[in-house]
Amino acid sequence: MNSFYLISPLNLAHLKEKVALKFKNFTTFEIKIDEAAYLTSKKQEILKLIDKFEMLKKEYDFIIVIGSKFKFLGTNETNLMLAKELNCPIFADENLNELRAINSGSRLLITDDIDEILKAEQNITTKIKFEYNLTKLAKSLQKHIILPESEDERILRAVAEISAKNLAKLTLLGNTSETKKRAYELGLNLENIEILDPQTSELTSKFAEQIFEARKAKNLSYDQAQILAKDRNYFATMCVKNALVDGMVSGAVGTTADTIRPALQLIKTKPGISTVSGLFFIALDEEILLYADCAVTPKPDANTLAQTAVLSAKSAQNFGITPSVALLSYSTKESGAGESVETVKLATKIINENQSWLNADGPLQYDAATNLDTAAKKAPGSRVSGRANVFVFPDLNSANICYKAVQKSANALAVGPVLQGLNAPVNDLSRGATVQDIINTILITAIQAGEN
Repeated sequence: MNSFYLISPLNLAHLKEKVALKFKNFTTFEIKIDEAAYLTSKKQEILKLIDKFEMLKKEYDFIIVIGSKFKFLGTNETNLMLAKELNCPIFADENLNELRAINSGSRLLITDDIDEILKAEQNITTKIKFEYNLTKLAKSLQKHIILPESEDERILRAVAEISAKNLAKLTLLGNTSETKKRAYELGLNLENIEILDPQTSELTSKFAEQIFEARKAKNLSYDQAQILAKDRNYFATMCVKNALVDGMVSGAVGTTADTIRPALQLIKTKPGISTVSGLFFIALDEEILLYADCAVTPKPDANTLAQTAVLSAKSAQNFGITPSVALLSYSTKESGAGESVETVKLATKIINENQSWLNADGPLQYDAATNLDTAAKKAPGSRVSGRANVFVFPDLNSANICYKAVQKSANALAVGPVLQGLNAPVNDLSRGATVQDIINTILITAIQAGEN
């Protein structure tokens, strides 16, 4: 049992006495942050703290954390932020009302009852902790990812950072001398990154033969196959298909279709999967939600919705999230009717009949899926309503609008689209992706490759 708690130093002796009755193997840890460093690089300072906690977590069953005494944000507000990033309840007997007011609506436990803290269970993941988890898991796997768009500055900056931190092995596609020259101009080190040029590579002729064999039944000529083999996305896809690399990330310059089409034609979908779906991880203030399908199928049928729900639930599990799946609609249960409502009902039935392990329900409106009070009125007795963390939308229109609205209006971190259902991981970037978006997508692709 590993637990982290933030307490008032005044109560340290009393809490130690209580803890000693339950845990013999425990320690205390005082949060110390350099104020100037924190103000200039908040994220890095928090990551250092998380690292310290992860190290202690391996040694102790229980850690008592003495909170920061900083005044620059207000002591309580600072401690709440730190507690959230470390995923720990707070013990406080002073200013308790003030703490609760600051933390209105939060799932953090704030109490002056030591026994309540000792038995508390809490599961909060912040944006910073989500990225931290991606980094740790990807680094442990050391997978090989290929990126075809070496001309894009964001790509170069992302791969340089990943290489410097030894998070994955990377290959870029492009003209070698031009790519190195551009990296030098940007002050980036690409020393440990392989660069292949599809126009001159010895692999191109082999790939042309394979593409021709795979697509000749679709009336593709050998001359056309040779042209495709030199296309960066087709070349990268063939590197994945031939297991020369473990996964591919593209789309910073090209379209979603440019990325997905070669994968569908050559890597293909997993057995029993009829279509690919696009998942987004939405990192809110205290939790991670999964939205699908936000990228691929405009109007999915019931079977496609059911497949998307199952794949999304498995993706959640692979990233340490216990899935509770809501199949969304403009209607909750029997409150409305219409073609899309009936499609969601049928999809839910398919899941319940064939995937007994999966906690899924629908049709549910978004408020019924996420708010316990609303759920009690609209969908009493549902195992999912009010507690959903995986959301399957009835169509691409609603899914894409919703994820962008949440991303921009709630200042959420949106990572994706993560493509689900392929035989090997190929992921698409938004053309508006930041360097951090690209880094996160590369790390997720590496983790997907580890699952395969």
